[in-house]
Amino acid sequence: MSNIIDVLKERGFIQQATHEDEIRELFGKGPVTFYTGFDPTADSLHVGHFLQIIVMSHLQKAGHKPIFLLGGGTAMVGDPTGKTDMRQMMTLEEIQHNADCFMEQTKNFLDFSEGNAIMVNNADWLMNLQYLPFLREMGRHFSVNRMLTAECFKSRMEKGLSFLEFNYMIMQSYDFLELFRRHGCRVQFGGDDQWSNIIAGADLIRRVEGEAAYGMTFTLLTTSEGKKMGKTESGAIWLNPEKTSPFEFYQYWRNVDDKDVERCLALLTFLPMVEVRRLGALEGSEINKAKEILAFEVTQLVHGTDEAKKAEAAAKALFGQGPLAGSVPTTDVTIADLEGMDILGLLVKTELTASRGEGRRLVQQGGISIDDEKVTDITFAITTEIFKDGSIMIKKGKKGYHQVKLV
Repeated sequence: MSNIIDVLKERGFIQQATHEDEIRELFGKGPVTFYTGFDPTADSLHVGHFLQIIVMSHLQKAGHKPIFLLGGGTAMVGDPTGKTDMRQMMTLEEIQHNADCFMEQTKNFLDFSEGNAIMVNNADWLMNLQYLPFLREMGRHFSVNRMLTAECFKSRMEKGLSFLEFNYMIMQSYDFLELFRRHGCRVQFGGDDQWSNIIAGADLIRRVEGEAAYGMTFTLLTTSEGKKMGKTESGAIWLNPEKTSPFEFYQYWRNVDDKDVERCLALLTFLPMVEVRRLGALEGSEINKAKEILAFEVTQLVHGTDEAKKAEAAAKALFGQGPLAGSVPTTDVTIADLEGMDILGLLVKTELTASRGEGRRLVQQGGISIDDEKVTDITFAITTEIFKDGSIMIKKGKKGYHQVKLV
């Protein structure tokens, strides 16, 4: 039977480990309790989080026990990692609302039935800490000199790092110690940007408890050029269908670069690696079949089979391969709405552009079409005559579609 660490390695997940051989041996012996933390900084998980959850799912399916840690406490401070400026401070109510959203979404991917997984919120212990006892017990184990060499702090030194954020590493380390004490958790997993925080936590357990603890990081979701994936012109790719529709979600994966198909299939689906390599090796127009499989598989995991089928049908319809299903983002307008409306007003109404100025630039650059006819006049009037069978399809750039229905 293959070791799950070998499976993760083969699929391209593993980036760094504190003690790879020991971790492999630990996961080979029997069930291991491990954790990954998620700060609820928005009201939905995004595709970067999704990669971490896929790892947790692989590990759970291999018989290990995940702890999904909600950072209700750490979100009060804000992780400085990868940020050039301090994060916006959130209220307790915002953090709680976001945490509730994360909890609901995660239940779609991991089995939280008795004994299979644990969900905890670090607010339960961090919010009640007493400052002086905490400083005396934990602060003495952290060298400021060493902390300042950590990548998450180093990148902020020029712009200025607040004392608030400087505490983040100690808090995350303390989470690991608490989970070790409460649940016997010996391994922390996270994105590669969390490396400094993870090794600090494993080190704290060794210093305080005299026990071995381990950390492992996974690749961040990037293109072959090293650019972060999961972002579009309109923002992040969210798992919440109200923030990123299943159609937009499907289209994002359908349009990845040819060079990224195999990597995405390995990291974001559960397809066997033999099939992943076969699809990744396809060339020319054949690679489009692999992209369709990638888009369908990832959309199915996040939104379910029905929504994936609708998105697939809608995508094919847009390229002349079938009837249009109702999965393309749609805006309803009335005859009264059209009174005096021009193309720029319609682009703002459908949220294809944030302002008339942005719309003007797009039209002037030839980036807008209605029913495959390019619109070049910024004063183009939107009248009932242009609606064939009560609807029009606006195309923004090469890949953005939006249906407008006259109701």
